[in-house]
Amino acid sequence: MNQEKLPEIKPKGSALIPFLVFIIIYLGVGLILQSQGVEMAFYQFPSVAAMFIALIFAFFMTKGPFIERFRIFSSGAAKTDIIMMLMIYLLAGAFSQVSAVMGGRDATVNLGLSVVPVPFLAAGIFVISAFMGTATGTSMGTIGAIVPIAVGVADKSGVSLPLIVGACVGGAMFGDNLSMISDTTIAATTSQGCEMRDKFKMNFLIAVPAALVTIVILLIFGRPETVADMGDLSFNFLKVVPYLAVLILALCGINVFIVLSGGIFLSGIIGIATGSINVFDFAQAIWDGFTGMNEVFFLTLFCAGMAEMITYNGGLAWIIEKLRKMMKGKKSAQVGIAALVSLTDLATANNTIAIVITGKVAKDVSTEFGVDPRKSASLLDIFSCVVQGVIPYGAQLLSAAALTNAAIKGISVSSLDFVPYVWYVWVLLVFAVIDIFVPYADKARKAK
Repeated sequence: MNQEKLPEIKPKGSALIPFLVFIIIYLGVGLILQSQGVEMAFYQFPSVAAMFIALIFAFFMTKGPFIERFRIFSSGAAKTDIIMMLMIYLLAGAFSQVSAVMGGRDATVNLGLSVVPVPFLAAGIFVISAFMGTATGTSMGTIGAIVPIAVGVADKSGVSLPLIVGACVGGAMFGDNLSMISDTTIAATTSQGCEMRDKFKMNFLIAVPAALVTIVILLIFGRPETVADMGDLSFNFLKVVPYLAVLILALCGINVFIVLSGGIFLSGIIGIATGSINVFDFAQAIWDGFTGMNEVFFLTLFCAGMAEMITYNGGLAWIIEKLRKMMKGKKSAQVGIAALVSLTDLATANNTIAIVITGKVAKDVSTEFGVDPRKSASLLDIFSCVVQGVIPYGAQLLSAAALTNAAIKGISVSSLDFVPYVWYVWVLLVFAVIDIFVPYADKARKAK
């Protein structure tokens, strides 16, 4: 049967205007509010609203009947990998919420603090944040849980406040980057078409050496002048089990839907058995977890559909045409992917958004130049997390500053104060750049 030949898509730079509209609105409003001293300025204008406005532009710029434009949009939004990504977001949100409600998050924090010797508190805060971020998949949740503790420890022990908060943020970004259930990992792996465990193995050989170097730095420069009283650190180890189970099962290669669904019900059963929650609390926590992912859910849905329209109009072909002129092989292609996601994150102040926006382009570039999908996924995740961890207008550092000011009355710190002390993120950047030009992670993986 003869198939109709599809018309060739001509490169067209103007097709990218919808993305530009999104960036101008989201970044522009944030900068204006920031200059006026508004707290969390870049989060006052919802990213989904900005994306919706950009989507309207995409509809107006696409020729043809409205129903045909909607077909193009829906063909992008309804792709299998996008639907999978959305479902994983919902399950990850539900697992995180149920586990937190039944006391698992607090138990995990207390477990970590109870085993860390006081002289090594800064390094310990980093390790605890890294573990919690990896287990829960959320840097914001980690920062929200541990920064108030870290601030209290710094106040009592004499450790530099920016240093210990920077250690917490660094550990949180370690988890955000490496976790099997973080939205950045989900977005990076699904967009590049690789398994989460394979990306983890590639990423592990870059992130862990950077973490070890960071621990050494914190052990040298982060020792407290006095011994702090940590107060009551009691915990029920049973409540930590769901986090451990999800982490271990995901590393074993069990399907992520099974892992997260099992984690949700394991947390619920433990919570009900220990009397922390009842059946109705469990059901409500699942719903709250779902709705807590509204922003990234709708953002991904809109962005996927809009990206398809931009591709139809020639925007992706234009980007690839320009990138090809600058790329001569695998290394320059990897630099291009890293630069693309980094610049996007600088503009959007959200690493998940940055990956979702650049994922398709990165996939096409990696295919064109023979970059391993596991490597391109790792590059997207690492460099978006690097930028997100150091931009003073990002949610992580803004939240850290707000929590610090709330914890200690009479002081005023800004997110800029923490930028030099997020040592893990800076060290990770160095290791990631080295691995592009001297791919030690690839060689170590192949040697196993």
